[in-house]
Amino acid sequence: MQDEALFIRQLLDPKTQNEAFRRLLTEYQRPLYRHIRNIVLDHDDTDDVLQNTFIKIFNNLKHFKGESKLFSWMYRIATNEAITFINQRARKAGISNEELQSKAVGKLEADVNYDGDEIQLKLQKAVATLPEKQQLVFKMKYFEELKYEEISEILGTSVGALKASYHHAVKKIEEYLNSV
Repeated sequence: MQDEALFIRQLLDPKTQNEAFRRLLTEYQRPLYRHIRNIVLDHDDTDDVLQNTFIKIFNNLKHFKGESKLFSWMYRIATNEAITFINQRARKAGISNEELQSKAVGKLEADVNYDGDEIQLKLQKAVATLPEKQQLVFKMKYFEELKYEEISEILGTSVGALKASYHHAVKKIEEYLNSV
């Protein structure tokens, strides 16, 4: 994307805001969809969370301080929106987040928008058994191929802690896959 400071000024200027936000949507809709889908798993739920994410981004742009990259700031909003969605959905159903994720993985086979094979489904089942933080780190590193530095900015966690979380997640996934 063009010079980020200029782009942010365009997003905040009422004269250029609509066009700049259209460009923001064009640039980030797909990657944010993939990111949210990796967390929420269901296509329709992902669309809802994505819409809420862009509303929050639009409404909070004036508060963006530029202390991180715009990309990281938006991913943090998307991550928080996805986690909030899962927490609310689990609370309404009276189950844990892990149980909710496990049920969501079970629905993937019937999801026409899911293009993973049997191995991918087994991997998703294994990831669903991880604690929330390890799930996030694994999904962002493995599926989205984000660098530890980017994940650190998004999650507000040190690179060292992320590497440890990823390592533990990989070990647990290996154990799960070897047991099925």
